Amino acid sequence: MKNFILSITLVLATAVGFSQVEDNGITITVTIDNVTNDNGKVLMSLHTSETFMKGKGIQDAESAIKDGKITITFENVLPGDYAILALHDENSNGRMDFQDNGMPKESFGMSNNVMLMGPPQYDDAKFKVEDKDLELNIRF
Repeated sequence: MKNFILSITLVLATAVGFSQVEDNGITITVTIDNVTNDNGKVLMSLHTSETFMKGKGIQDAESAIKDGKITITFENVLPGDYAILALHDENSNGRMDFQDNGMPKESFGMSNNVMLMGPPQYDDAKFKVEDKDLELNIRF
């Protein structure tokens, strides 16, 4: 009988524990409202200093474009410093395309809407996630 009661108690404790799982982070909602056309999609990546301009971000997302606008949400982001890179992938090939002289063919942007003379820099794009949800707007 002791084992039965112990087993029931363990099952109930586990069920209560799983039902009370909380989000462990902040939500970042990013809007772009000046996409030049509705062709393709917008790709967006949330980066730390370790992943910035080195491939995939710690969270990657994409969105179809409607009337030149998109909204993407990153969830459960832990406090710290981050940067966001966004690309209008007009031909849906999953990467940025370049002209012969090295200039990008497709629109792009990053957090803080920095005007670029050269490749994006993490320190220009970084922002701090603290204790409340964020809403950001990126311009292409």
